[in-house]
Order: sequence, then structure tokens, then C-alpha cells
Amino acid sequence: MRIYVVGGAVRDRLLGLPVQDCDHVVVGATPEEMLARGFRPVGKDFPVFLHPETHEEHALARTERKTAPGYKGFVFHTAADVTLEQDLARRDLTINAIACAEDGTLVDPFGGQADLAARVLRHVGPAFAEDPVRVLRVARFAARFADFRVAEETLALMRLMVDNGEVDHLVPERVWQELSRGLMEARPSRMLAVLHECGALAKILPELDRLFGVPQPAEHHPEIDTGAHVLRVVDQAAARHFALPVRFAALLHDLGKGVTPHAEWPHHHGHEATGAALAEAVGARLRA
Repeated sequence: MRIYVVGGAVRDRLLGLPVQDCDHVVVGATPEEMLARGFRPVGKDFPVFLHPETHEEHALARTERKTAPGYKGFVFHTAADVTLEQDLARRDLTINAIACAEDGTLVDPFGGQADLAARVLRHVGPAFAEDPVRVLRVARFAARFADFRVAEETLALMRLMVDNGEVDHLVPERVWQELSRGLMEARPSRMLAVLHECGALAKILPELDRLFGVPQPAEHHPEIDTGAHVLRVVDQAAARHFALPVRFAALLHDLGKGVTPHAEWPHHHGHEATGAALAEAVGARLRA
């Protein structure tokens, strides 16, 4: 039985950031062996155990296979012969697919360290397209690691997932979970820009997406474009360390301008009242 630290803990340590939680993968073990060593089972969908002393989660190495649209249609396979590389291959980004052995040796089959150095968010492989939540996660990571760029091939795959209707299967709770976390990052505008660029924003927040290309009076808003203005506002809210409700309000504050008749542009008389109704509808839909 071999135990590895995987995912965000390894990534953040390599970036010199504080490590919050440690996820562990166990290779070469069965559920029975884990129980015999005093681990406590907690996983529902696949074998996850709590360490008897540290209480940190330890998951058996596994593979997964897509069986239905959306993000719930997966069949998981765990066995003692599943390798570490097979487990890492199912992960979303190369920077999250680095493992650290108990002796400190790094296992990096997909070039995650190189992408960390190059500041690139790159998907591990074609399995990325099987889970639409990963589109949201990439956008959230773009907000967290604001000096990283999304690899062109990853952005192209995200666009394909949107075009194929995979994002349509996202339920409001998962959208809000990722959106709210992204809003609490240092540069939430990066999340929104990535979602807009790949087409996902038009699916999950069409009221916001339609603001891009809508002009405002230049004397009040030098950026002119309403969508660009909203991105600046949410970043200002983040810079002031405002709480989530304020950041969410900043995100939605100009929704009324998206339904102004074109003949009235760049003015938006009465947009506050129209926008308030739209903002309430968005909040209810996302169950925020």
C-alpha cells in the first residue's frame, strides 16, 4: 500500500502558497485492508476513508467512465491494481494532477510542474469533457490564479462542451457553488471573462452575458461597454474585501441595461427598476 498527497495541496506547496487541506490517494489497497488498518469509511459513491489519527481523507485510487450526459453519469472502478497514473489521468488540470510520495518524490506524468512554471491552466486529457462542472472550475481557477492563462486547446474544448450542450446539464446549486467561490477570489473578473469567452456565461447567466456589447455614456463610464464595466466593478468589490452579498450585488447591478431598446443607447433610463427584477430572478434561479 502506497499513499500519496495529490491535487491542490501539492500545487499550492509548489507555488509557495499556504496549504489548506490535504487529499490523499491510496494505491495498492482494498477497502478491507483500509478497515484493518483502522481507517473509517465515509465515501458514498466510491471508497473514501478517514485516517485513524489525522482524520484526513484518503481515497482509493480509481478510474471512472462516463455513462450518461451531465456530471452525475459516472461509473467508478476501484481495485488494488489501479495505478497512480490512472488515477491522476481522470483529474481536471495538469497543475492538479501532481502527486507527492511519502518520501517527498513528485509524480508528474502530465507536465503539471511545467505548466505551473509557465502559468498555464491546461486540461489533462479528453476525459475533461465528461464533466461540465470543470468548465466552471477552470474559470474559477482563472480568478484565483490571475496571472495564469487558459491554454488555447483547453479553451477550445470548453467551447465544444458548451456547443454540445454539456453545460446545459448543470444544476443551479453547482453553478452557484462555483460562481460564489469565484466571486470571493482576488480577481473575479477573470472567471467571468473566461466564461464569456467560452460561451458558458450565455448559458448560466444570460442576463449578464448580454451586457457585453451594450454601450453606456462615455462621460460616466469611460470603458463604455457595460460588460467590461461590470468586470471592473466586481474587481473593485474584491479589492475592498467586501463580503459575498456585496460582490454578488456588484455582479448584478446593471442587468437592466441589457434589455434597453437599442434605439435608446447609450442611455438606459429606468434601468434600476428593470434590473432589480432581473437580479431577484437570477438569485431565485441560482438559489443563492
